Amino acid sequence: MRAYVYNQPRELDPAQFADYLDLSRTAVLSIDMHRGHLDDSPDCPCPAPRARDVVAPIDAFHDEVRALGGRIVHVKSVVREGGADDIGGIPSAWRRTFPLHVGPIPNADAHAIEGSPWTEWVTRVEPGDLKVENKRRLSAFYPTDLDFLLRNQRIETVVLDGGFTDCCVLNTAFDANNRNYRVIVLQDLVRGTDEPLEQAALAMVSLHLGLVMTSADLLAVWRQRALNPSSKTLS
Repeated sequence: MRAYVYNQPRELDPAQFADYLDLSRTAVLSIDMHRGHLDDSPDCPCPAPRARDVVAPIDAFHDEVRALGGRIVHVKSVVREGGADDIGGIPSAWRRTFPLHVGPIPNADAHAIEGSPWTEWVTRVEPGDLKVENKRRLSAFYPTDLDFLLRNQRIETVVLDGGFTDCCVLNTAFDANNRNYRVIVLQDLVRGTDEPLEQAALAMVSLHLGLVMTSADLLAVWRQRALNPSSKTLS
């Protein structure tokens, strides 16, 4: 079984991580793959252009997960119309700090407003998928009902895809770990602010929070377990 430790590929003994690899106790969390990040319009309120190239691969991975009987939870940022829990109250810190790096974001106040086109999904959501649509800050767990949903489904492992690797994915990975979920982050299906921050976030996950794998490697393990569920010597 291959994983990435400090961004270097390593062959691991799958028996050592058997509890991470039980698809029946796993949910894929797909984070913030909506128009507010992915639209190519100049009005996009919080653009994440590096994530546009993983839309089709994420959809393809989700199809494979569904075919294996796995569960998918789509999570997106939505704040109340009028901004009572953001720009109309105490604004999210990124609204002040991120422009110090990227420059002014002309339509930032429109980001994630409830009922706006910017909250529409870009990746495909199928019947049977689950949704969490009230992420107000950086973590998918805060202040949403995601933890309740996962525990009610008897989920023990979360697999993360989406964006930003160094922001919402990393925050979600920390929160999941602190809640005692097992964490897998898909190296090929997350995108960060830039390459250095993406690699730094993945390195932190690999050292402190869980496994970093590619979607192909994880699917291969799941398929092998499905063929031979009693095997303890998966490769």
